[in-house]
Amino acid sequence: MGNTKSSALSKELLDDLKSNTKYSETELCTWYQSFLKECPSGKISKEQFEGIYASFFPNADPTAYARHVFRSFDTNADGTLDFKEYIVALHLTSGGKTLQKLEWAFALYDVDGNGTISKNEIEEIVRSIFNMIPTDDQKNLPEDENTPEKRAEKIWEFFGKKDNDKISEGEFIQGVMDNKDILRLIQYDEPQKIKDKLKEKKQ
Repeated sequence: MGNTKSSALSKELLDDLKSNTKYSETELCTWYQSFLKECPSGKISKEQFEGIYASFFPNADPTAYARHVFRSFDTNADGTLDFKEYIVALHLTSGGKTLQKLEWAFALYDVDGNGTISKNEIEEIVRSIFNMIPTDDQKNLPEDENTPEKRAEKIWEFFGKKDNDKISEGEFIQGVMDNKDILRLIQYDEPQKIKDKLKEKKQ
């Protein structure tokens, strides 16, 4: 029979992804084919991932943000994303349940992976988000959040923290769920662009 796995998804992985994401079998198989075309090794390196992001933001610099996103999805920390990690990432950022999204957002902001978020970590992620906002668009931001520092300060104040305090995952999730404005401040709303790009590729 030979090894058909190279171009087809294993039944286990397919079932796993179907039950954990909102994608259909057809969608998953189509994406797997294009995934293998782009990444014949079956894994995406950090550099490839940054390249994918760069193609979505031709007028900005998404490198730092892409690096953080990559880190948050590289669940086994092997420096690559396999198809499962990639699809789960796609699902979470574009259509996951709010709680899952917030758990992911926490992982994104927890830069050193120690289970809490510091003010510096918030500034680091917010700065990487700002790198992706074209300069002209930055001019249209409200006065109290038109720099990474101001936006990070606004988020930090919302949580009522002193400069050296930390935010736990529970506090973070509860805080964001209680205040939709914070959700807007902590994220860069790119998933729609990425979905549109994927659709273009499919046609």
